[in-house]
Amino acid sequence: MKKRVLFFLILLFLIAIIIDQYRIRSGKMEMQQKQTEKNGDLVLRHSASQKEQKSIVPTEEASRETPVVIKKEEPEAPPLQTTLAERLSELGAQIGDPVFIRIFKQSAELEIWIKVDEQYELLYTYEICRQSGYLGPKLKEGDKQGPEGFYYVTKRRLNPNSKFHLAFNIGYPNAYDRAHKRTGSALMIHGDCVSVGCFAMTDEKIEEIYELVEKGLENGQKIVRVHIFPFRMSRKKMEYYRIHKWYPFWSNLKEGYDYFEKKKIPPNVKVKNLKYVFE
Repeated sequence: MKKRVLFFLILLFLIAIIIDQYRIRSGKMEMQQKQTEKNGDLVLRHSASQKEQKSIVPTEEASRETPVVIKKEEPEAPPLQTTLAERLSELGAQIGDPVFIRIFKQSAELEIWIKVDEQYELLYTYEICRQSGYLGPKLKEGDKQGPEGFYYVTKRRLNPNSKFHLAFNIGYPNAYDRAHKRTGSALMIHGDCVSVGCFAMTDEKIEEIYELVEKGLENGQKIVRVHIFPFRMSRKKMEYYRIHKWYPFWSNLKEGYDYFEKKKIPPNVKVKNLKYVFE
């Protein structure tokens, strides 16, 4: 009888330990999930050389608040060993043809697309030398954030005498930003590889980009559109960020992203009821 009682007490003790360990593990998981929902922002660290370039992105094993270095996403065609002149020749295009810019913050890439016949073709992919902040839109003056959204460059926004070698203003805040009470000014794509919210290139690269934009505008293009995304907005990426605080905003950006991916023509962008609409 005593042995049975002792066995029963030991069994209860072991069950209590198992339950206690389960509660501790569940509590930790719940805290980590709440922290992920609260922020999930990712630091963007970039250096001047490709060897030192690091894109800070999350892994499945790490909290999305914790910066984790993984292999940088490979840019799409054309291959980077092709020179700009060679690529223009391949496409049968020339400097002065209409151009379009896309930026992906997470992979630190700036794409230049050029109009060939009725659609745009990818001309060249440049590595962004430096940018600052986290994934997510710019909200206010001084937050050192790079914007996300749909912008454009005009002749008046070109600055050949910039202290950052060459620069052009992308037009932040746009109508959407102003509707959401966001503030800030002088957000540029420029040279000198220094950034506190702008997208900084090396001087050599900004010279090529600036010429493409300037000559396009001089040749009759009214505006050069600049679309800025946190990352390439695939279904897999969007699913991964489904609990991020900026997911609803990014879902709206994805509509414009998908429009261009499908038609290879930049959409006309308007703002209605505090959202981007595309046509």
